[in-house]
Amino acid sequence: MSATQPGAGPGPRWRILRGTAFRLLGATAIGALTGLGVFSLTQVTNRSLFAITGGMAGAAAVLAVQWYQRTARLTEVKVTVPQLSELTFAVNNDARQVAWQMFVETVTRVSTQPLASDQGVVREALSSMYGLFATTRETLKASRPSATVPSGQTVEYLAITMLNQALRPFLSHWHPRLQEFERAHPDGQESAWPENAACRAALREVQRDIHEYAIGFARLAGVREAEALIGVVPAPRSPGADDGDSDDRSSAAGLPRTRG
Repeated sequence: MSATQPGAGPGPRWRILRGTAFRLLGATAIGALTGLGVFSLTQVTNRSLFAITGGMAGAAAVLAVQWYQRTARLTEVKVTVPQLSELTFAVNNDARQVAWQMFVETVTRVSTQPLASDQGVVREALSSMYGLFATTRETLKASRPSATVPSGQTVEYLAITMLNQALRPFLSHWHPRLQEFERAHPDGQESAWPENAACRAALREVQRDIHEYAIGFARLAGVREAEALIGVVPAPRSPGADDGDSDDRSSAAGLPRTRG
């Protein structure tokens, strides 16, 4: 039989019993107060009951709206859309994810990177453009549609506008022409294509538009210093002018490597 030493605190069994007693008393008090509140509400009639019920419903609605805003984080972003104007876009976390995917796709392809007059292959550039078109379409099909709000456009609007206003006209014009040359000259060099220079000039033009779309996707995704990531797209030059120097300067500016 063990003896308790003088000055020692209460044993473990006593502490457990005391904690249990406190919890029981606390639960009893909370239950009594809850029951008293419910009983008080049942005694309220007429207009007072409607006022209390309406107040509780309003408070619940405010809490629900605050929770939705915190989880969705719907924000407004202004983006300049090529060939249109500055528009306001409403984005949440899902839209930012789609915008980030579109940004990565646009800045890692020939669609935004320079193609010097004496470098690269136009066929590869057109294939890269087709790849961007297909990837954009598949990304939109796989993602959930953004909830439309009266205050702004959605990221899908920006992506579809890029397809229909920039990529589709370029591809529908130049792809059949290049195919015709390739069928007529299966072993010929691309440099012998009479429209090679004109196609490259048109490619530089559409690059400027895709560059602006890429900046727009970056803003929607919250990317900082997007211009530094994309690099410099050479400005269009007059027909017949030598654009090799401009492309060389862009290539030497430390631009990211492209993929087809």
